Amino acid sequence: MLAMVLDAPGRPLRLAELPDPEPGPGQVRVGVSACGVCRTDLHVVDGELPHPRLPVIPGHEIVGRIDAVGPGVPASRIGERVGIPWLGRTCGACPYCAAGKENLCDEPGFTGYTLDGGYATAAIADARFALPLGDQGDDVALAPLLCAGLIGWRSLALAGDGRRIGLYGFGAAAHIVAQVALWQGREVFAFVRPGDDASAAFARSLGAAWAGGSDESPPEPLDAAILFAPVGALVPTALKAVRKGGRVVCGGIHMSDIPGFPYALLWEERQLLSVANLTRQDGIAFLRVAPQAGVQTKTTTYPLEQANQALDDLRAGRFDGAAVLVPPRP
Repeated sequence: MLAMVLDAPGRPLRLAELPDPEPGPGQVRVGVSACGVCRTDLHVVDGELPHPRLPVIPGHEIVGRIDAVGPGVPASRIGERVGIPWLGRTCGACPYCAAGKENLCDEPGFTGYTLDGGYATAAIADARFALPLGDQGDDVALAPLLCAGLIGWRSLALAGDGRRIGLYGFGAAAHIVAQVALWQGREVFAFVRPGDDASAAFARSLGAAWAGGSDESPPEPLDAAILFAPVGALVPTALKAVRKGGRVVCGGIHMSDIPGFPYALLWEERQLLSVANLTRQDGIAFLRVAPQAGVQTKTTTYPLEQANQALDDLRAGRFDGAAVLVPPRP
């Protein structure tokens, strides 16, 4: 198989030809047809997430079909189209798993970080975490749903039932969750990089009631705000933008340090929450909702061997929506 491999944080990925992997007990092998390029991949490649398993194949928004199964997995799953998300394995025994909070598992495995991921022509996955996708929809369009969509969905749930929702950082996750929020009858307020008129126009084209720079105040107080931009300085900005009793949800796995801010911004029962990973139930629920909400992803595709360019373009904000790698067909 072909794969883009990370040997050390801060170094470009290298294209490698590797032996085809064989699934072990409880595992499946997936022929990768598309893999989204997520900001979390940037955090892994840039060394902002500590202790990756090295060398490692990044990528955790994987779409493909099962072409081999290991012991204990029914052969009937061969040919099934599945999605492989960030949470690739849990222990099933710790207090969090026992309480239905597997996203907080004490001994998890993460696709593209501690487990090899989908920047490749093939990937191994725990069969229990290979989410059925059915046969409807395009592989490239579905790939961003596996993380950007799932994290956006979990973030929206934590944001509560408020009508006016602010989204800071209008990239892959925000452009998906905005569509779901609008389908639910909410108003969306989009905050983009100051001066990024193209992203603001993109947000308005999706139905945002307002779009402006992250240094601007919304035209009215927000019920909740979700931060997808990994910028700690936006936390006090968002707290200032929400009403009394409002919520600010930090949707990223990594964020720069949050600066000090006056207690008055948190007072009046405002809440500051974080999202950690996801659960299989999140995946099942969101993948059911997405077609009902008519979610359409905007994607920019790259050949597998151009993964470094895709990461650079994501880092620089050179496209709207999501980047997706397309491996060569066998």
